[in-house]
Amino acid sequence: MKIIKYMLLTVATWGGLFTMADPAFAQTWTQTSAPSESWKAVASSSDGSKLIAGGFGLIYGISTNSGSTWITNTQPQMGSTYYGSWSSVAISADGTTYVGTIGNVIWVSTNSGIAWLSNNVPSASFFVSVVALSADGSKMVAGAGAYGGSPSGIYISTNSGVTWAQTTAPTNNWTSVASSADGTKLVAAAMNSEGGFIYASMDSGLTWTLTGAPTNNSWATVASSADGSKLVAASWYAIVPDDIYGCVYTSTNFGMSWTSNNVPDAQWQSVAASADGTKLVAVALEPFGLICSSTNSGASWVSNSAPNESWYSVASSADGNKLMAAALGDQSFNPVPIYTLQTTPSPQMNITPTNGNLTLSWIVPSTDFVMQQSSDLGSWMDMTNKPVLNLTNLQNEVILSPTGSNVFYRLKTP
Repeated sequence: MKIIKYMLLTVATWGGLFTMADPAFAQTWTQTSAPSESWKAVASSSDGSKLIAGGFGLIYGISTNSGSTWITNTQPQMGSTYYGSWSSVAISADGTTYVGTIGNVIWVSTNSGIAWLSNNVPSASFFVSVVALSADGSKMVAGAGAYGGSPSGIYISTNSGVTWAQTTAPTNNWTSVASSADGTKLVAAAMNSEGGFIYASMDSGLTWTLTGAPTNNSWATVASSADGSKLVAASWYAIVPDDIYGCVYTSTNFGMSWTSNNVPDAQWQSVAASADGTKLVAVALEPFGLICSSTNSGASWVSNSAPNESWYSVASSADGNKLMAAALGDQSFNPVPIYTLQTTPSPQMNITPTNGNLTLSWIVPSTDFVMQQSSDLGSWMDMTNKPVLNLTNLQNEVILSPTGSNVFYRLKTP
């Protein structure tokens, strides 16, 4: 029997081969054309091309070209309670389903923001603080109590918000929720006057378990890898010791244990993670201008050269190479635009036997790549096989039949 050999290569834009390396995160952030606003929430599609941002005054912005241009609009007041700003936004992997929260209203769009519907909320007193979304846009998780109203439980929806069901999560002031790509692994952060808690669910919210995260931190934000195993969380401050600012922790085992990360003390407000959980980013309200990134799951961090703003929210593409950050304002509390950071992606292909065939896969990149094949590493030909996005892990996949001869594959920019 002849052995079939496959070599997996990643190719730079000029066509030469290069060794995989961590991208230089400490690059300059670029101001987008988004209007100056006190922005409170941002979210990104898996490839980083479709963005949504929510701010004060009910304004929201949508971009379909990675922030180059924006369409801005406002949502009308719904219900008897009016709080005047978006508190949270989320977006599906393909950028077609958006969800956002304003007071006790959850807004959903299933056509990339062309039309919005106000979905049923659990109760009129449920002041929605945070919301997260599965990759396909069907499963939602929402928490309340952090920024108004009363402490509440956590609710889930399996039909894009049409109906909601309360989970067994305890009543708390929920500040952040995150979901695995398939919606089965959930994590939620909370804070109170005595500290904070991080809970996790491994069964789509049916049951919840208190994780091993320290309870002396006022947890403000949490993010998850696509499979839910790698988590990153950050706090405003720690109760004990009596620190002015908070810290960043990571977990690689679904929250069972946590590791303190070597980042500056800060009032951390938002974190984001790549699909594989290796690339992380954290932004701070104070001190102004602080954004830190990691390319090794939090083992080490670098401080970005970011504008001197009070950062409130950050989002990442699946590969971690497109970041979007929004701020409440500058040091004079003037509204500011939205910024993005783009680094050159270098996707790594994986090969897996699948029922007698081979599956080639790579995390959906933030820049288009073309798959090529060669029999001699000299002459390369573009492949017509169109990759399919796997919504359980946010990887592009191509299934191939063995050819009976040596075949080499690579990715290159078009």
